[in-house]
Amino acid sequence: MKRFKNLHKSSLTTWPALAIVILLAIFHISAMSNVLTRNPSSTNDSMVVQKSISSNRYRIRLYPNANHQVLFFSATGRDGKVYQLFLFDVDGKLVKRANIRNKETTVVNNIEKGNYIFEVFSDDERIENGQLIVR
Repeated sequence: MKRFKNLHKSSLTTWPALAIVILLAIFHISAMSNVLTRNPSSTNDSMVVQKSISSNRYRIRLYPNANHQVLFFSATGRDGKVYQLFLFDVDGKLVKRANIRNKETTVVNNIEKGNYIFEVFSDDERIENGQLIVR
């Protein structure tokens, strides 16, 4: 009987910790829903990268830092390869171009608000493409 009481007491001490974890999860979900339903015409800038084609042989990363209106471009694949990023506006005009080597990262900055198409090439082979939206 004493063993049952000890088990019961130890499970009582875990309830406050479990309740805190549950409350933190609810708070996090609530905060994320506020971010996702944010008014797109708000003063905060944002960048969205949507990939259309992805390569299995190469790891191309395009990730934004909307606060500074910059786009990070990195590539991992074969040694000695050069990767080229081309950024076009909706009229097809080349707006930005960046070249990197394998396992390098560069910053593409001063991107104006608008919709763009991007393409990533290596040795005249299209590796990835997609859309970039800057709000």
